[in-house]
Amino acid sequence: MAYVDSFRDLEVYKLSRELASTIFEITKRFPNEEKFSLTDQVRRSSRSIGAQIAEAWAKRRYVKHFISKLTDADGEQQETQHWIEVALDCEYINKDEAEQLISEYQKLGRMIGAMINKASTFCK
Repeated sequence: MAYVDSFRDLEVYKLSRELASTIFEITKRFPNEEKFSLTDQVRRSSRSIGAQIAEAWAKRRYVKHFISKLTDADGEQQETQHWIEVALDCEYINKDEAEQLISEYQKLGRMIGAMINKASTFCK
């Protein structure tokens, strides 16, 4: 693993930001009546992933805290997958979009899982 100076250098963080931007763009198409429900929920969960990763990085002095925040990030990515499936069920996105997004979030989850499994290599 190459040394990184900041959470911003982590590929997992970069992917989380990229996916949050994709979710933002897709949810612009959702109906107005979803503004304070589905749109808000999926945007919040998708954005929270990167925030949790950043917070984990700040807490890497303690392995258990680091793992706890990464576990929260993983929970947020799984919640985002749920909201994507709800959007599919409501026909706000098509099957191909949903499958692509879910695949990317599963990849993100695997990356977070790998960090959890190798927490001691990230922690000081």
